[in-house]
Amino acid sequence: MVAKVLTIAGSDSGGGAGIQADIKTFQELDVYGMSAITALTAQNTLGVQSVYPIPVNMVLEQLHSIVDDLRPDALKTGMLFSDVIIDAVAGKIEEYGWGNVVVDPVMIAKGGARLLQEDAIRAIREKLLPLATVTTPNIPEAEVLTEMALDTIDRRKEAARILHKLGASHVVIKGGHGKGDELVDLVYDGSSFFEMKSMRIDTRHTHGTGCTFAAAIAAGLAKGCTAEEAILTAKQFIHRAIEAELGIGSGHGPTNHWAYRKAGVVV
Repeated sequence: MVAKVLTIAGSDSGGGAGIQADIKTFQELDVYGMSAITALTAQNTLGVQSVYPIPVNMVLEQLHSIVDDLRPDALKTGMLFSDVIIDAVAGKIEEYGWGNVVVDPVMIAKGGARLLQEDAIRAIREKLLPLATVTTPNIPEAEVLTEMALDTIDRRKEAARILHKLGASHVVIKGGHGKGDELVDLVYDGSSFFEMKSMRIDTRHTHGTGCTFAAAIAAGLAKGCTAEEAILTAKQFIHRAIEAELGIGSGHGPTNHWAYRKAGVVV
């Protein structure tokens, strides 16, 4: 049987993040990708020019079509825009009994544009995180969700504990916004921590890294990997995608989604 993965997120007209990045990642990791679009964006590597949310009824109709015929083996949520959409999506995930849920709490685009309404933070904390098998905030997102500064590894550990208490089974606080040449992604499973360390790659072409990383985790879960295995594979996938840059666009260019397979990695 082919593993199926659903992404519930926004569309990126530039192709580097959101639904487009997710589908590319699913394809490269040999899972069948499906989508429910929550918002349309007009954007490119220079930034987000405009955002148009999809009416909540249409989001729900997309989810109904999926559950009616193509039940996913895993899913990820990305940019959900508003508390209304978050509440509706979380309700359907729970109603349909969907598992292997990866929550990427997308808030700010790479160029700085806000992609989440202010009142949606509560909905993420109260409705989405309790459903999460894995949640993957970067440092600024984790700071917003926990309302604390994460300027040390000990404070990141405390934030991970808070996010776990809110309901996420596994927490990955990504270290790309940290200082220094060594990046540390902190992983917490409710009982122990481990750190994924890598050297910072000197490039501006990092658009869609968070989407791609979360999508790769969802692909691993769909194929029966443990959360830890899926997270480690996703780390390798995104590291290669950044390292083998495409070099396109005048701003924050997209990552290279086919670099992992081209490197000969068995998926």
